[in-house]
Amino acid sequence: MANDRLRALEDVEKEIAVILQCAGNIILELSKEKHNASLLDRQLAQFTSAVNRVESELSSQIRYLTQVATGQPHEGSTYSARKDCQMALNRAEYARIKLGELGRTCEVLLDPQT
Repeated sequence: MANDRLRALEDVEKEIAVILQCAGNIILELSKEKHNASLLDRQLAQFTSAVNRVESELSSQIRYLTQVATGQPHEGSTYSARKDCQMALNRAEYARIKLGELGRTCEVLLDPQT
């Protein structure tokens, strides 16, 4: 799962390179006195398509990270289960301490020698 996410981010990086290349080609073509409209159209279409793919994948990555950060259960993570377990251990320790205190209080109250 993590490798798939990293691979997707590498693909996003490649798409960003395509976006920069297209933008450079468009600027270069526009700087000419007489520009080629069909080349501009193709480069613009490729640019727009790449931007849409990057936006879509980054949105997907953000949704995933939001899910992880809020502790919601999701595929491939044990964070929520570990957090629940740690909280249960903390509650058990607190209960043990309070029961010990209660036991000592009962001993004091029931001990006639004091």
